[in-house]
Amino acid sequence: MGVRSSQPRSPNLNKTDGHLVEYFRNAFSAGGGANATGVQLNGLTATGGTRTTYTDGGTKYAVHRFTSSGAFTVTAPGDRGDTVDYLVIAGGGGGGFNQGGGGGAGGYRTGTSFPVNPGSFPAPFSVQVGGGGGGGTSDRGASGTPSYFGPIVSHGGGGGGGVSTGDGRSGGSGGGSGNGNGGAGNTPPFSPPQGNPGGNSYSGGGGAGAAGSNGPGGAGGAGLPSTISGSDVTRAGGGGGHPGGAGGAGGGGAASADNDGTSGVAGSANTGGGGGARTGGGGPGVGGAGGSGVVFVRYELAPTQS
Repeated sequence: MGVRSSQPRSPNLNKTDGHLVEYFRNAFSAGGGANATGVQLNGLTATGGTRTTYTDGGTKYAVHRFTSSGAFTVTAPGDRGDTVDYLVIAGGGGGGFNQGGGGGAGGYRTGTSFPVNPGSFPAPFSVQVGGGGGGGTSDRGASGTPSYFGPIVSHGGGGGGGVSTGDGRSGGSGGGSGNGNGGAGNTPPFSPPQGNPGGNSYSGGGGAGAAGSNGPGGAGGAGLPSTISGSDVTRAGGGGGHPGGAGGAGGGGAASADNDGTSGVAGSANTGGGGGARTGGGGPGVGGAGGSGVVFVRYELAPTQS
């Protein structure tokens, strides 16, 4: 007689085998957002700003957009880690007056895995959204004001140089110059830098991604792209310098045409873009105002979490 197997023949399973099959079904068929026991892992719960959700690459996020000052408040911890991603952009600088330089973009700071669990809930993190600096009415443009997310601060863009004071102001990104030198960017300094310097000699303001171009007619420095909002958007471009310099990509305003007496173009709202310079000629025109800043806070959600 042949040797007989001691194991049950398929498709019959003994009791131990059945328990193993059930275990592996529970462990590996729970799907995204669940742990090995099939329990959904929710993200944290928070309020503040304008909250929306989106899915990117199979991961669901909640994002809070602040266009005015307020608070980001965590009301309950999550199972996915109590950390957030952020983008903090300050207000842009105003463009200079009469043969002026473009305003510098507001400081641009971004980060990931920032802890928001101080040990108790709710716990508000103060949010301040910086305003753009006014355009020059007789000389240099004004600098923008800072934006904050808790301890994270981005500094306002420097105002563009004007007809009397040619140098641009320093700031998150530096203002472009009239007949002088561009303002320093990344002031005060951070690593990675929050911005770039303005150009020299009737130049563009610095942007988050590049320095302002030297003049005459220097373009504003380009801003930087981010997908934190759910769309790929470039922000924090510098303003253009005399005469007719283009605004930098990301909300920078263009300078007015040479000797037409009109105002420079304002930086776009909620981008931190620098304002464009007023060039020359008679008329009521002024330097373009800087664009206001914006703050984004993002965290991961479970796939079925609203």
